[in-house]
Amino acid sequence: MRLLSDRILHLEESQTLAMAQRSRELSEKGIDVINLSLGEPDFQTPEHIREAAKKAIDDGFSFYTPVSGYADLRKAITTKFERDNGLFYSPEQIVVSTGAKQSIINVLLCLLNPGDEVLLPTPYWVSYESMIQLSEGKSVRIPSTVAQDFKITPDQLEGAITKRTKVFLFSSPCNPSGSVYTKAELEGFAVVLRKYPHIIVISDEIYEHIRYNGDHNSIASLPEMHDRTVVVNGLSKGFAMTGWRLGYIAAPLEIARACIKLQGQFTSATSSISQRAAIAAMLGDMKPTAAMNAAFRKRRDLVLKGLEAMPGVVPNQPDGAFYFFPDVSSLFGKKYAGGIIKNADDLATYLLEEAHVAVVTGEAFGIPQCIRLSYAASETKLQMAMDRMLQAISKLQ
Repeated sequence: MRLLSDRILHLEESQTLAMAQRSRELSEKGIDVINLSLGEPDFQTPEHIREAAKKAIDDGFSFYTPVSGYADLRKAITTKFERDNGLFYSPEQIVVSTGAKQSIINVLLCLLNPGDEVLLPTPYWVSYESMIQLSEGKSVRIPSTVAQDFKITPDQLEGAITKRTKVFLFSSPCNPSGSVYTKAELEGFAVVLRKYPHIIVISDEIYEHIRYNGDHNSIASLPEMHDRTVVVNGLSKGFAMTGWRLGYIAAPLEIARACIKLQGQFTSATSSISQRAAIAAMLGDMKPTAAMNAAFRKRRDLVLKGLEAMPGVVPNQPDGAFYFFPDVSSLFGKKYAGGIIKNADDLATYLLEEAHVAVVTGEAFGIPQCIRLSYAASETKLQMAMDRMLQAISKLQ
């Protein structure tokens, strides 16, 4: 009898975390590795949020909280939705979790029965497919290319729908492509989805505050979509709070109650201190977030210029998040002193070993012709990474 379950044996390791581990191993050997594999802002959490956490400790917020989160935090989140997105929820429709990652799998576990299908515009965030697998659902990939800015069309969406379709899951701004769906493009999806009222939408909006053109648009704000959409968000990206582990959903009441029931058997509530800090984030000064966004925009422009100079590398221009997802398929078949670049995995390994720059293979995001790199690093490191990558790629024959 095998010790481990089929569930864990069949589960893929996170490619972003795996590459980060390889980078750390080289760094521990004294090699100067520039790690562009993880989506983690290099900024400190804004001061007013840190101060709120310190006050919470001093005020004795050290006990269990309601599973769904403190009532005043859930109220603050509803205020945020009304203020920023024109969306109206009751606090009972808000569930706070230990990161947006837990929020998403909570919803999937509550919605999916074995064999239910989840529509995934490709590329997709690395963990979506594994979460669907753990929930015993089936992923249905909807492909896109750099030529279409990695955005699918309404016709593609409708063409993927079957009798087993239960969920449409997507992110905008998108990890890994940085693509952002406009309000008109979201309305195109809504036109299709109104024909299929049984399909639940999970809209991952964790990068809401990192965008470079216009306002953020949520599909939940469109007619007839509010009561069938679960909006996922959190603090990690827009507030530089990755380690604080706090995400949340706004959902139809039945789904919210199901997530509370499930979470009560897993983690109960997230950290009480993080929750008190989250209130300051929701209701406090947004100038630090705006400053981070401006810095990310400068970094995007720097990296775009660098990638466009690399032979065989074809990027799009991201309108949000802090990633590039260039098509590198023109480099497949190229040779170097130690071997041949057969695919994006080989290229990622080559760049790590030759240029000492860590990126992630596009296979992890559903498009094997690409690689993902994060520009959540200083301009100095990013320029150095671009120079190293250009030198390494120019050596390929």
